[in-house]
Amino acid sequence: MNLDFSAIPCFGVAGNFTGHLEQAGEAKDFTQIKTAEVNAPKALFPTYIPHPEKDVPSFLTVFPFSSDTIVFPKGEQKLQIEPECAIVFDVTWNDGVITVLKPVCFGASNDCSIRKDGARKISEKKNWGACSKGFSSHPILLDNFSSGCKLDSYRIASFLVRNGKAEPYGEDSAVRDYSYIYEKLSEWLIEKLNFQKDEGPAENIHSYLVSCGFPKQVLISIGATRYTSFGEHNFLQDKDDAVVVLYPETSYNAEQIKQKVESQDFADDDVSVLWQKVVL
Repeated sequence: MNLDFSAIPCFGVAGNFTGHLEQAGEAKDFTQIKTAEVNAPKALFPTYIPHPEKDVPSFLTVFPFSSDTIVFPKGEQKLQIEPECAIVFDVTWNDGVITVLKPVCFGASNDCSIRKDGARKISEKKNWGACSKGFSSHPILLDNFSSGCKLDSYRIASFLVRNGKAEPYGEDSAVRDYSYIYEKLSEWLIEKLNFQKDEGPAENIHSYLVSCGFPKQVLISIGATRYTSFGEHNFLQDKDDAVVVLYPETSYNAEQIKQKVESQDFADDDVSVLWQKVVL
């Protein structure tokens, strides 16, 4: 699949798995954000805006994605994997607003995050330079984004590999169990891309999209899973491997995926794997 991800604006969804923000210590950041439903995602945040004309923080113009490396940010200590499904959408514009998001492909994503107090915006904990996030080099084609589509059978697993041992990092979770998914998520994304306000930890996404020329595609990581007890209390270290796997439950179970991680045996076309070495 020939996609130039460095030319695609990238975003993430905050709070699309119930309990993740509380585990990450970030629920308090969203107390002033009003949502239509209790379990609704809280905000859409930018991680990369390519070649803007103006009005975009400079750190967001640095391409942060890598398929094999996470560079540990200087002076920080609490760095966590955020295992997610990410989707590339084609974008239809009409009179300056987005009207349609059409899925192109999906893949394993690591929306890696710094846990720290005092950040004004979500994005300030997300992009600290090159190799601060991850997207699999093996995305899988997706022809629709509705119940019954290919994604319905996929699950998200993640592991921290340390000294050859794979520790489950996020709860093994079905993509269909996101709080908002398919048409409901698409409607929410379109609304946020067009009309999200600059308030609290959220930003005016639409102004960024206009500044980079009404892009024809976007990459959106649709939310991090809840952590296992190990993942909640163990942060990344130098020489760790951060692994996120999207796999069909019709072909594999969680134990088989763990065994594949420990043996580094991934040659399957129906599995999207992101494997990143952590380096200082």
